[in-house]
Amino acid sequence: MHETAQLRIGELSRRTGVATELLRAWERRYGLLAPVRTASGYRLYSGEDVVRVGRMRQLLAAGLSAAEAAREALAEPVAPAQDEPGPTAAAFQLRRALEALDDAAAHAAFDRLLADYSEQAVLAGIVLPLLHDLGAGWVRGEVSVAQEHFASNLLRGRLLGLARGWDRGSGPRAVLACPPGERHDLGLVIFGLALREHGWRITFLGADTPPDTLVETIRRLEPEALVFAVADAARLDGVAETVAALDGAPTTIWAGGAGAGKLDGVRLLEGSPLEAAAQVAR
Repeated sequence: MHETAQLRIGELSRRTGVATELLRAWERRYGLLAPVRTASGYRLYSGEDVVRVGRMRQLLAAGLSAAEAAREALAEPVAPAQDEPGPTAAAFQLRRALEALDDAAAHAAFDRLLADYSEQAVLAGIVLPLLHDLGAGWVRGEVSVAQEHFASNLLRGRLLGLARGWDRGSGPRAVLACPPGERHDLGLVIFGLALREHGWRITFLGADTPPDTLVETIRRLEPEALVFAVADAARLDGVAETVAALDGAPTTIWAGGAGAGKLDGVRLLEGSPLEAAAQVAR
């Protein structure tokens, strides 16, 4: 998927002041817009589309016909406008609702974000920064345990809802798990959603997965990758035990997270869950 194509048509309409029906007509008749499709089939538009629609409006106001305006707008080079979610009203409402423990308002704000932006844009521009801020706020004593748990559980549920069907397709398969005792799997869910966008199939085992279960799963599915999320370095023994039991298996084993460290037979993941997904996909 093109990295700058993040906008749903509703947000494109709000930014340009052009009705969605007219945007679709300009796309269909004149090829004015250049959307890309996600793995789920959604059309996504870029900042260049925003600029091009704005130019189309200017040319129409100057008296050109729609066909002429479209030809000129397409012929002009454009500098892309900002198309990340950023501090939108819905992002602010989501944060306020999570801090207030307001389930209904949080779900409504999350729905609005998904309606306006691509899944990857919401993950990168909203969810990851929000989780980071909540964690930092908890350390400073500005966010309560209840608020942190509420936010994490609500977001985890919504993200797992997006993950439905992520094992379908014909691409390479990755098994995702946390070692024994590790219960922080929200980053692993985000990683899986990002890896799916690279065409991978996901088998998600989640938190606190015993080595014997992992070994059985790997031998049964023969995936291209096994990915561990390790927040606590004390859990690395469970990773080492799994690696030793899988000696000779063709599956590539990866580990990421704050507690991940060097282990024989394990490749380290770097950066955010989205960056780590790109690393595995490469």
